[in-house]
Amino acid sequence: MARPIPEDRLSRLVDVATGVFIEQGFRHTRMEDVAEALGVAKGTVYLYVENKEALFDLVCRSADRPFEQPPELPVKSPAAGATIRYIVDRLSSGQVMPALAEALAGGRRAARDELAAIVGDIYDAMARNRVGIKLVDRSARDLPELGKIWFGGARGVLVEALSGYLDAKVRARRLRAPVDVGINARFIVETCAFWAVHRHWDAQRQDLPEERVRAAVVDLVVAALIEPPKTEPSTVTKGAKK
Repeated sequence: MARPIPEDRLSRLVDVATGVFIEQGFRHTRMEDVAEALGVAKGTVYLYVENKEALFDLVCRSADRPFEQPPELPVKSPAAGATIRYIVDRLSSGQVMPALAEALAGGRRAARDELAAIVGDIYDAMARNRVGIKLVDRSARDLPELGKIWFGGARGVLVEALSGYLDAKVRARRLRAPVDVGINARFIVETCAFWAVHRHWDAQRQDLPEERVRAAVVDLVVAALIEPPKTEPSTVTKGAKK
């Protein structure tokens, strides 16, 4: 006999289903898998969602945020394309973070402070949306329309804006000239993505203090791109040359 869904049954269903979708992907997730992970009969899940598409839509809309208002049960299957449109709208909002937008508009911060603020903004945005990012990243492999958006364009907006910033600052001699501006921009984005998002699902995950992880990421990126100050040779060096 299946155990009853607990009092917080809808939020618990969303949490469990999110984990199953992230682990198995959309294509391989079955309603039986969600029911088993939740500890109920499959039929019980259908009291809350009409089908897998409805469950996936509910999970996407609930990622990293509480319900604005409890949905009417059972949640109906979304209209064709509705889930993808929601994801696109959410991805497109805030693609260029405040510190980067300020810098692109001609901000006057010191180079080190400006770059640190930009990397920190990117890290924070990813950390705030880590469940949604992980869910979309995993599901994009199974849903061609979502994959085209996610792998082909969504991340590209931020990388392109960051590339433009790096190029402008290198030309102004405020940052060290990298081997390739585009690669460096992608490196920054992917480094933030791993530490702010993907490490939380890593098989060898370590419980590291979030603030120290963020500080380490910002520090390493800044150290790599800020031109070190020129110093006079030490007296020991001068003496060794004589």
